[in-house]
Amino acid sequence: MNTEKAKREVREAVWSRLEQAGQALPPGAHGRIPDFVGAELAAERLAQHDAWRSAGVVKSNPDKAQLPVRLRALADGKLLYMAVPKIADIRPFYLLDPANLDAAPANVATGSGAADHAPKVGISEMRPVDLVVCGSVAVNRDGVRIGKGAGYSDIEVGLLTEAGLVGPSTILATTVHPLQIVDGPLPESSHDFGLDLIITPDEVIKCRRRQRPTGIYWDSLSAQKIDAIPVLKASAASG
Repeated sequence: MNTEKAKREVREAVWSRLEQAGQALPPGAHGRIPDFVGAELAAERLAQHDAWRSAGVVKSNPDKAQLPVRLRALADGKLLYMAVPKIADIRPFYLLDPANLDAAPANVATGSGAADHAPKVGISEMRPVDLVVCGSVAVNRDGVRIGKGAGYSDIEVGLLTEAGLVGPSTILATTVHPLQIVDGPLPESSHDFGLDLIITPDEVIKCRRRQRPTGIYWDSLSAQKIDAIPVLKASAASG
């Protein structure tokens, strides 16, 4: 079985498990990073961890499941970078600075709210990231992660790694429902990044240190994907 097919099967199983258990919040789990019952508790548990306390700069995905993490980051005075959905801008991250918000955090920390209230920044304008919080569909206790299949999180981490903004000391974490944790091995590709921490409403799982991609794995990207992501398109053109 090829890796991508195996990943699709895992996603479908986890999405169905969440929905059948009534643990996926609207609009449902399938096809997305699922919002889940207990996301606020998971964010609170993360906020009690030393990796959070010591982080001055946090990078997050824009999905609803991690909204409580983004709100907590702003409440705790952390500089927050949030990926522009689908990395669809030459300046691929929103800058959410709690000292300079022009609206309530709840109105800024969503994808649509950031588009209205937060400036976009290019990678050359960004500070080194202490903690990356990503959304996941499935994980295992070794730190293997499967996203929703679009590959944006891997590209975001790859871009920041190439720029020296994500490095060996950067903690890579996710918040998930316990039903998203899969026993045993999970399929993974060379461009996938592994996790240091998995946080559920009930526990913090410290994963074994995994090899990290060193940047963008161009041979894993289609021409269409490169063309659709301005920072990749510009890099390919200049390279």
